[in-house]
Amino acid sequence: MAALHAPTTAIGVVDEAGIPASVGCTPAQLRRFIKSRAYLPVHEIRRRFGIESADDDVTGFESDAGRVFVGLPQREGRILGELVRAGEVGYELQLDPEAPIIIGVYPMRPVTRQ
Repeated sequence: MAALHAPTTAIGVVDEAGIPASVGCTPAQLRRFIKSRAYLPVHEIRRRFGIESADDDVTGFESDAGRVFVGLPQREGRILGELVRAGEVGYELQLDPEAPIIIGVYPMRPVTRQ
């Protein structure tokens, strides 16, 4: 009888949903990436961390301005929400049509270079 092994891809081990186990980011990685740029569209965050999910994968969170949504999976959306609520990250909302959908982020307190 063959032993059960997790399926693999060219990148490595994947979970039951077929998503690479190394996909995603930690709060520190996301904070560092956002602070390394003046402005980041959300699709760049997805690309940088290899986040692939359904096209309609959206996470909502509460901010000072009310409930906003971002096109990231729940885990990464919660991390971004924590950074926004902590005042470390600002965001730009979609304007046409006007909706509480985040389309880009920027650092509130840029990292100083020495």
